[in-house]
Amino acid sequence: MIRRLGVLALLLAVAGCRDFDRYSRVVDDKGLVPADVFARYGSEQAQAIAIGRALGTGHAGIDSTSLTRQVEQAADYARKLPGVADVQVDVQAFLLTVTFKSGWKKAIVPINDGVPADQTPGIAASH
Repeated sequence: MIRRLGVLALLLAVAGCRDFDRYSRVVDDKGLVPADVFARYGSEQAQAIAIGRALGTGHAGIDSTSLTRQVEQAADYARKLPGVADVQVDVQAFLLTVTFKSGWKKAIVPINDGVPADQTPGIAASH
């Protein structure tokens, strides 16, 4: 009896474990404003969407080295935009915290919709 309860407890513990795929939960955009619509709200919003698209470009699995490189490349892209004052990188959470020159702070997650960052509506006007 005790042995069966132990096995049952072990099975429940194993079944309750989450997988290590954090990326798919971070980039899930169900219920959000579409990226192109949000980009049309203003130049800072367009830059935020472009940075998110730069962050989401070329995701090739859960290799930590490639994820770190991808986040750093997106941070470099963000620093080149004219409205960006500061970029803080969080590799563990796979996001960037961007402070714009207006003082607006935004956490930016990957946007993997297949649109290149430079083709975001309103981004050409902000360069």
